[in-house]
Amino acid sequence: MTQNTAQIIASYGRRYIVRTPEKRTFEASTRSKRTDYACGDWVQIQIINAEQAVIEQHLPRQSLLYRQDAWKSKLIAANVSQLWVVTAAVPSPSETLLQRALIAAEAAEIDARIVLNKSDLPESAMWREKLRFYEKWGYQVVELSALNDVSCLKPLLQGNTNIFLGQSGMGKSTLTNALLGEHIARTNEISAALDSGKHTTTHAQLYDLNEETKLIDSPGLQEFGLHHLKLGDLPQYFPDLRHLIGQCRFHNCTHRAEPNCAFKLAAERGEIRSERLELLQKISDELG
Repeated sequence: MTQNTAQIIASYGRRYIVRTPEKRTFEASTRSKRTDYACGDWVQIQIINAEQAVIEQHLPRQSLLYRQDAWKSKLIAANVSQLWVVTAAVPSPSETLLQRALIAAEAAEIDARIVLNKSDLPESAMWREKLRFYEKWGYQVVELSALNDVSCLKPLLQGNTNIFLGQSGMGKSTLTNALLGEHIARTNEISAALDSGKHTTTHAQLYDLNEETKLIDSPGLQEFGLHHLKLGDLPQYFPDLRHLIGQCRFHNCTHRAEPNCAFKLAAERGEIRSERLELLQKISDELG
């Protein structure tokens, strides 16, 4: 048996597909019951035979994106440099999921952008207006139709390890297929043995767009728990609120009933959106 470095390109619970720099792929398991590995992780593996390997440990990560509720945490992807929240007006988009994904990206120090897919639909007009708020605070919004033309996205992905994140039905896999073109069939063959869905993404999977650019397609999300964040750090993950940090009368202000709360005063004066303060309070309750 020989040791080697490899990257996890697909994650299936406790089973993984790993690929070495020489483009050799193996089905890999972990020692004991460890599951703290994510798609995108670089790992040290022990090669057993031509098809199988054992993951010994992961190498230092540049970033780790995950979500956590009150009961458990779920690793989403590692070593991602750019997160794309894929949204569409149909079926009904969740602004809550969008907001929480952006907060998670801020916490993980991952650049975040937004895709407005199915932009040719008449229903997109109202959703487009809502997204202008996030665009104002530095999140680029790219409008496209994955079924028609995705060329505008390619230069923005270049040189990054990207992840598509969003609800089911937003078109993440359609977008992935359009970007990969003929490469998708070959990639699906790799994971067919592990029953990876070809139409509905059930597990995170990493694809090469070119030598410098990678793309992770992730399963659809309905919720995004943020229990892994520290309560005291939360306001700095709101680009529209962070300028108020340190301006409250009390250093441990909860931004609710305290006098001279800079956040409450800014909301009352219309300088910040009251619903953003409410979101901060709601997530604070979850973390508290």
